[in-house]
Amino acid sequence: MGAYLIRRRRSLVKERYKQVAGLYPVVRERAGDKAGNLSGGQRRMVEFARALMLDPKLVLLDEPSVGLDPKVLAQVREAITTMREAGKTVVIVEQNVRFGFSLSDEGIVMEGGRVLMQAPAPELLANPELATLFFGGAIEAPVVAADEAVFSV
Repeated sequence: MGAYLIRRRRSLVKERYKQVAGLYPVVRERAGDKAGNLSGGQRRMVEFARALMLDPKLVLLDEPSVGLDPKVLAQVREAITTMREAGKTVVIVEQNVRFGFSLSDEGIVMEGGRVLMQAPAPELLANPELATLFFGGAIEAPVVAADEAVFSV
């Protein structure tokens, strides 16, 4: 599906498949399986691989952490890091503030369509105002979802 727009250029499709399967081995390992038989993390890797088949410069991810357990979340973190290392600009919209900031260089915190804060991600994460806004107190509080945050990684 990721190669739909370039499907007639078979040599390019093969080359891109080889690249994305190198980045996300599950694509090759589970190539014959139906998506419904893959775990949530494996499905997410296939989604990422599919997006990279067209070799985009920019990848937009809408809540890549949603519904994932901590083990799978670690796999998704690694997969996003792999995208960055492959030279892609990644923009993430994410409610899991710590997850998004941990992957980001820059962050924008929004609420109700308004930009509340914009700064380097580590600075935002350490900002006590962020803790008050979204965590109801100290930053050491358990991870809870913010209304919406946009991260540029």
